[in-house]
Amino acid sequence: MKIKYDLNRSLFAPQEEIEIKTSFSKENIATLYFGDCLDFLSQIPDRSIQLIVTSPPYNIGKEYEKKMDIKEYISQQSQVIDECIRVLKDEGSICWEVGNYVDNSEIVPLDILLYDCFKSNDLQLRNRIVWHFGHGLHCSKRFSGRYETILWFTKSDNYTFNLDTVRIPQKYPGKKHFKGPNVGKYSSNPKGKNPSDVWDIPNVKSNHVEKTCHPCQFPIALVQRLVLALSNEQDIVFDPFLGVGSTAVAGIINKRKVAGSEIVKKYYDIACERVKLAYEGRLKVRPDKPVYEPTGNLSLAKNPFISENEESI
Repeated sequence: MKIKYDLNRSLFAPQEEIEIKTSFSKENIATLYFGDCLDFLSQIPDRSIQLIVTSPPYNIGKEYEKKMDIKEYISQQSQVIDECIRVLKDEGSICWEVGNYVDNSEIVPLDILLYDCFKSNDLQLRNRIVWHFGHGLHCSKRFSGRYETILWFTKSDNYTFNLDTVRIPQKYPGKKHFKGPNVGKYSSNPKGKNPSDVWDIPNVKSNHVEKTCHPCQFPIALVQRLVLALSNEQDIVFDPFLGVGSTAVAGIINKRKVAGSEIVKKYYDIACERVKLAYEGRLKVRPDKPVYEPTGNLSLAKNPFISENEESI
């Protein structure tokens, strides 16, 4: 059954379905395009999109990309970025989540390489957000990589920023002013604190509740902070490199309209299915909460290579 999108509902009944469109319209709840992002971007009018969040291929030879010369890669990214800026509203934001390009065991930070693609279009960098995660491949000849970065650019000084929607618990909520006109009053914001520009959010590994077949899937909680802070309900959130649809899912569960493009059919199909499940309130999602600290039986945390006497020192 096709339904009219009701932004006053917090959840959607299981029998309701969302109609996923393949041609862009500002009225669509979800427009997911199977094909090249530049072809899809050509459908989108100027200044139509409030928020763009994406994680493009890193040019490291994953199954969904063809590794190219780094100059060619930057040129390709620049074309996409130029088109994204064209479709972005004046009060909109663009968030480019990237890691490192690896060349003969030397790492090259992609955010540094791509910075000029945005700055040459007169965009303003508001934050370079560091996404920290605890698990990944272990390196033997350098320190193991445990972070990626999000470049958050705006098109103007008049941009959307809803801090209260993404505040996190205070470390010391009972702290009070000890001097000045507010002495004795609580010094912290009762709504919580600003999460800062370093985000500790688990990455999507094999035992993550959101895991699909995509080898480099990012967590919905990561996108959700950006969606909540940088857009409002009914705004359009767009991802030119959709993957398995984490950006679209984050938009749907927070009552945004979504759009995206993907060139790998199996990822596109998964993205469509995840959006449908999210709309129905049936998709399993890890909430944006502090990283789990083990309690109870801590036998696995005990070091078997040292004695109890050494451990107590």
